[in-house]
Amino acid sequence: MPVRAEPTDKAEIVTQLIFGECYSVLLVQGNWLQVRLAADQYVGWMDAKQHRPVTAEYFRLWQAEDHPRTLDVVQMVSDDTTKMPVTLGTRLPFFDGMTLRLGDQPYFYNGAATNPRNGHGPHGSVDGRRRLLHKTALMYLKAPYLWGGKTLFGIDCSGLVQQLYGLVGVQLPRDAHQQIQAGQPVHFVAQTRPGDLAFFDNAEGRIVHVGLLLDDQQILHASGEVRIDPLDHNGIFRRDQQKYSHKLRLIKRILPEE
Repeated sequence: MPVRAEPTDKAEIVTQLIFGECYSVLLVQGNWLQVRLAADQYVGWMDAKQHRPVTAEYFRLWQAEDHPRTLDVVQMVSDDTTKMPVTLGTRLPFFDGMTLRLGDQPYFYNGAATNPRNGHGPHGSVDGRRRLLHKTALMYLKAPYLWGGKTLFGIDCSGLVQQLYGLVGVQLPRDAHQQIQAGQPVHFVAQTRPGDLAFFDNAEGRIVHVGLLLDDQQILHASGEVRIDPLDHNGIFRRDQQKYSHKLRLIKRILPEE
């Protein structure tokens, strides 16, 4: 569901709300709601026709829990009358291995999912979480770039790393210039480890791009599409264009050493 910069269908999409996510309503303006996403505190406008209210108690419990997420590229959730597609990284609120709950409505899910209580969340091993990051990162390859997007059907650079780290129990902010505040600096490209994040700036010094480090100083990032390119101390080198596409500013390690 698109979340826009202004209360009009003509405004840019700044982020998306995905199945299972919660938000609070800040302001009502005609047929539009200004909302704050509960997970990352991002603020934008959504069409009131897409609003589905839940109780304050559900919202409180939702915020207190790290919910499982889907691990299938595309899967279905269903109730007695409806089937809905969900994509990789979608939250499954209060999932017990078979059913989840949106408000008072139970839904059935029969696909693969993370288990925050058993190795995928903040208390899992760092090596295990790095392996899951790598495995799921490759599932996003060739996904088209979409400003404000967060799914396989369209995603931007910061949405990609936010979704990937969400799968291992780390909630990052929405935009690259916010995400650079997380983690610890890695001072040399040769010292990077898979799962580190590399940030890139423009001529004015603003952080405008981010990607996920893989093995052998390769970086997975969303630029036109989700792709893998080599990284060195200068930045991302596009072999197909024989030039650097992004200038490296800083590398950060999000997952701590064991």
